[in-house]
Amino acid sequence: MGQDIERTRFEQRDFQRFERALRAETHALHDLIEAGALSQRAPVVGLELEAWLIDADGRPSPRNAEFLQVLDCPDVVTELGRFNVELNVPPRPAVGDGLARLHDDLQALWTRCTDVAAGLGLQMVSIGILPTVRDADLTLANVSDRARYRALNTQVLRQRHGRAIRLDVDGPDGSALHCEHRDVMLEAAATSFQVHLQVPADGVVRAYNAALWASPFTVAVAANAPLLFGRRLWQETRVPLFEQALNVGSREIAGKEALSRVTFGSDYVGWSLAEVFRENLERFEPLLPVDAGEPPARLPHLRLHNGTIWRWNRPLVGFDDDGTPHLRVEHRPMAAGPTIVDMMANLAFSVGLIAESAAAETPPEATLPFAALRHRFVAAAREGLAARCEGGDVAGETLRDALLGGLVGRARDGLARLGVTPALADGWLKIVEARVACGGTGAAWQLRELDRCGGDLNALTLAYARRQAEGMPVHRWA
Repeated sequence: MGQDIERTRFEQRDFQRFERALRAETHALHDLIEAGALSQRAPVVGLELEAWLIDADGRPSPRNAEFLQVLDCPDVVTELGRFNVELNVPPRPAVGDGLARLHDDLQALWTRCTDVAAGLGLQMVSIGILPTVRDADLTLANVSDRARYRALNTQVLRQRHGRAIRLDVDGPDGSALHCEHRDVMLEAAATSFQVHLQVPADGVVRAYNAALWASPFTVAVAANAPLLFGRRLWQETRVPLFEQALNVGSREIAGKEALSRVTFGSDYVGWSLAEVFRENLERFEPLLPVDAGEPPARLPHLRLHNGTIWRWNRPLVGFDDDGTPHLRVEHRPMAAGPTIVDMMANLAFSVGLIAESAAAETPPEATLPFAALRHRFVAAAREGLAARCEGGDVAGETLRDALLGGLVGRARDGLARLGVTPALADGWLKIVEARVACGGTGAAWQLRELDRCGGDLNALTLAYARRQAEGMPVHRWA
């Protein structure tokens, strides 16, 4: 989805041509998997961080074009909204001090970005949903100036037959948010910290299912989006916001439930991640039927189509430095922020828990039906650490109790399995453990601070930005 395109409108023949190429490339991926031709490279970890630009009053500032021009760095790119950017750093092997180098790269890039922003009278903020963003900010006047975003908006509305996008979120104590939009800009209000995990091809199915299973725990641990348009909603309001902002239904297939383009998925994977790509082909109409302009061996249409289906855990096709194709898991449930050290702790926890669960003698997916897992994920997004687990080996426990009762320890074992230096792993997981023990997530801090400042969203945002700049883990924020 990150690649640029030149066209914003398409004809029926474009869709037909694209679907033919997509079908051929889906079969080609299946053949690569069957032939054992995918990379067996040792585990590699990468990340993406979406961030906000804000002005002196804490309001979103739609100046990413100016910011990116001054920054002049190919690793920082546009996002849908003019007030958002995305930071990327090179992936690193997990073994040894690889995660520490990933941290150093992210910190250096973040510092460079904040310095450039300051020179423009702006601040950079990483947070799940900016408290000061208003409904009126989320219009096409604030869409980034790239053809792919305009085409995305046109095609989403076409597939919805012109119907408005409706957002309905019920919060605690009777609070609720109901509104309609005639464009896709609601998506721009949600910003994430996305972790990429590449494992040897023979272990990627177990890793993908483990990432699904881990998602309720990671979304609750990293919760940092309790507010939208001044309303107190879910601990991780990004989940219902994103799912409804791009609510384009799938093709109807007898006996199968409808899917949205933002989805937790339809089931665990059985034998191969080709199942997910086949579901992409069969269930989802192309949004951007462009001529990908790459050789078929690079699977360009399959990769582009996959980039317009936003699973909370998304399999990605990539290529090693020597050109060998690989599959990796993009773990997407975690919010951006609050600090670099918090996000690296979240990364270490998620990667460790996925690695250990994938290696378990009894796969976690064998003890928890997929429907129950999806219900647990929604409950975790709504209630955070207080959500109760239904079913599986932690049935009846809250997420907090399950985490403190053994899951953080399992993440530590998983990092050891990946060869991460023990001192590094322990340092990051102690941050997660302390945050869970005191309930000190970013979402909890925002709600307490909002009470302290009398409901002033600007004051809350500026206080958050100050503490983020200090760099202390969120559970230690006053």
